Amino acid sequence: MQQPVNVHDALKTFDQIYSPRIVARVNDYDVRIAHTRGEHVWHVHDDTDEFFLALDGRFDIAIRDADGTERTVSLRQGDVFVVPKGTEHKPSSPGGAILMFEPTGTVTTGDRHEGAIPSTVDSTAGHELA
Repeated sequence: MQQPVNVHDALKTFDQIYSPRIVARVNDYDVRIAHTRGEHVWHVHDDTDEFFLALDGRFDIAIRDADGTERTVSLRQGDVFVVPKGTEHKPSSPGGAILMFEPTGTVTTGDRHEGAIPSTVDSTAGHELA
């Protein structure tokens, strides 16, 4: 990755949703982009925060607090949000695109998840950008 990557052009190279592509690496972290639509799965990352930037559309993140209380954070284009490590969360979207920043090897469905993984969710540590 010795050349600049335009994330909007990179998003045009694939159409799978919740199937992130790695557009850059910073130290031990991946910068990933993904199309979003529909429901993800409740999951948790035990040892790392998860950074989201809404590139396009709307991106909702349901958060489940330790006491079981649920709330939803809605991101619109240009909004950022960090889900703290150990926090159960479930992304969803009516359609859009996001950029994520997380340690290399972090799986999109977390260290543990609730229920079956929807067929539209790719449980992966990211794919190389073609």
